[in-house]
Amino acid sequence: MRRTLLVVDIQNTYFSRGALPLWRAEAVEERIVAAIGAAHAAGDQVVLVRHVSAGGPFAEDDPGSVVRPAIMAAAPGAPIITKSFPDAFQDTDLGAQLLDTGELLICGMMTQNCVTYTALSAEAALLDRRVIADLCTAPTELVHQIAVAALASKMPVVNAGDLWSLG
Repeated sequence: MRRTLLVVDIQNTYFSRGALPLWRAEAVEERIVAAIGAAHAAGDQVVLVRHVSAGGPFAEDDPGSVVRPAIMAAAPGAPIITKSFPDAFQDTDLGAQLLDTGELLICGMMTQNCVTYTALSAEAALLDRRVIADLCTAPTELVHQIAVAALASKMPVVNAGDLWSLG
């Protein structure tokens, strides 16, 4: 069984010029790019997730809904799961992408919403799962910290350096 790094919703709308900028989004994106490289070097699978909704900054044709170019460049050929609910498993084929996964490593945006709902999903609970706290962010530092503390009461929460050498 292999490990899979699940990268949730690193989309334009969450960055400084987007409609919903998050706390330290650029720094988190840089760490995720490094983690994707380390995951590839370790033989881990990488799966990307993109949120799309009927309107607003996540509409299919809105520039805000686009996965960030740095993430796409770091993970060429990675499957992209398109979701319309906070839980990346809900009404998607994510489970099929993870059939040979034993350990699911979850990171992304937003800690208190899509990361949490995906990590707590009934399908995720079938896997050995961990949330990578330093590869997640939220609207504010406090919201991020509260979400991480709540997740840590339910499952392992780690930092990227616990999993890979990021040099």
